[in-house]
Amino acid sequence: MQHGADFSPPSSSALTDIAPQLLLLLCLAGFFAGFVDAIAGGGGLITVPAMLIAGIPPLQTLGTNKVQSVFGAASATIAYARKGHVNLQEQLPMAMMAAMGGSLGAALATIVPGDVLRAIMPVLLIAIALYFAFKPNLNDLDTHRRVTPFLFGMTFVPLIGLYDGIFGPGTGSFFMLSFVTLAGFGMLKATAHTKLLNLGSNIGALIVFASFGATLWTVGLMMGVCQFFGAQVGSRLAMRTGAKLIKPLLVAVCIAFTIKLLSDPTNPLRLWSLGMASDYLPGN
Repeated sequence: MQHGADFSPPSSSALTDIAPQLLLLLCLAGFFAGFVDAIAGGGGLITVPAMLIAGIPPLQTLGTNKVQSVFGAASATIAYARKGHVNLQEQLPMAMMAAMGGSLGAALATIVPGDVLRAIMPVLLIAIALYFAFKPNLNDLDTHRRVTPFLFGMTFVPLIGLYDGIFGPGTGSFFMLSFVTLAGFGMLKATAHTKLLNLGSNIGALIVFASFGATLWTVGLMMGVCQFFGAQVGSRLAMRTGAKLIKPLLVAVCIAFTIKLLSDPTNPLRLWSLGMASDYLPGN
């Protein structure tokens, strides 16, 4: 996804010329994204393409996506907290670190080359998918913690939040991987805490995007309400089934992200591989 330095407010046509059937599509996309995101992350894989199809400019798509993502992350966080899977008061400092990272990332979005992230992302997502697919004994039980909560909150949390503000897709997968491998969380507990930190990074990024006028509030709020209810359904299903659902869906989301990124004809990794192949063709 390309980023540019143009933070001018969206034109009136971007606000008013979305056809009713496309608004319905966006609302359905919001509900489904909330459902999937509450379980395994990856809601942006659904909502971002849907908004681009509806004709919303890329920068406004990023900002508007943060509006509705806040609703979904908040909904899932509330659902998990009510069942005791995450202590909001205890984890508030970590969520604030994620928010700081998200706001800084959004501020840097115009100067960090998008092509770098688009080239690295498929490789990282495949690695995450392979880890969760083949790592034995991944369940809802906590395991050995490799870093202290303080170190985890001061390093990995703001870094992933930073990435969320700059680019976004795959943030939930990165949080999940960190919680499982470094914090020693079981799958369900990791999912619950991922939603809280994702909420923090989304709020931080949204504040920056909104300050630049890069948000379509009406569209974002409509999608946000739908995502809220989708996240309620998804989080309750995840709490009933645990790792048996979260693990395969997380792998599927990572693979889907990878396919989506590599299907873009302008993806730097794809262009590089095609260039390498052409070098070995006869006559070159």
